[in-house]
Amino acid sequence: MCVFCCLQFNSITVRIVPTPSPPPPRKWTEIFFLVLTQGTRIVVLGINRAYAKNSFSKNLIKMLSKAVDALKSDKKVRTIIVRSEVPGIFCAGADLKERVKMNPSEVGPFVSKIRAVINEIANLPVPTIAAIDGLALGGGLELALACDIRVAASSAKMGLVETKLAIIPGGGGTQRLPRAIGMSLAKELIFSARVLDGQEAKAVGLISHVLEQNQEGDAAYCKALDLAREFLPQGPVAMRVAKLAINQGMEVSALILEFTIPTKDRLEGLLAFKEKRSPRYKGE
Repeated sequence: MCVFCCLQFNSITVRIVPTPSPPPPRKWTEIFFLVLTQGTRIVVLGINRAYAKNSFSKNLIKMLSKAVDALKSDKKVRTIIVRSEVPGIFCAGADLKERVKMNPSEVGPFVSKIRAVINEIANLPVPTIAAIDGLALGGGLELALACDIRVAASSAKMGLVETKLAIIPGGGGTQRLPRAIGMSLAKELIFSARVLDGQEAKAVGLISHVLEQNQEGDAAYCKALDLAREFLPQGPVAMRVAKLAINQGMEVSALILEFTIPTKDRLEGLLAFKEKRSPRYKGE
């Protein structure tokens, strides 16, 4: 059993958990933070809008934006896992029931807000992992594509299906999917609105790891935790700079490397190597 304390503020719940364990579903908040360790943190950003399959409503996007703002300014955060508390669902994309009630003049600005939040997730300075234990369609897959690493259960379903509704992916999927799997195959999947299972997604390079689903329905989340723990011992400044260098490209990689040279963490890494011990990085 996992013992945790719970604090709630501004519709965001923070839970500090001594031992990593999947949290139970909670109906009173749609976004939560699960802080797995105090000090240097692995943080789980979870979505719990079960009655609407975690689809993007105005309220959910507002809450997600607040959550991302809080995370990007917290220098103690080392890795972020994006997951769902709803069994069998990651995120079903746009809330079409809400969308159909919008005036045409409202649709464009709201899609822009969704895209902006997804871009903010893509621009988070620390590694992000999408744990896909269920359905990830449309904007839900775009949310996962904005993460650095994607892991999924074999039973998960993923696809950019917007062309079925006579629209196109609006949350960055037309750009991020080709970068992940190549332009030709990305076009094929978007043109056909094809949905892939976990094994098929792994075969085309859409995800990094595929797992057989377990009885608890959180196989991808457990794998994401393993990866996050593997990242945790590394130098935090180096991790942030490495992500920036990879995202920005070869032309700035050498320049960015210079940012790590004067850090205390770099000197600690060298000293730890000399003394044959594990380094004690402080993010300085």
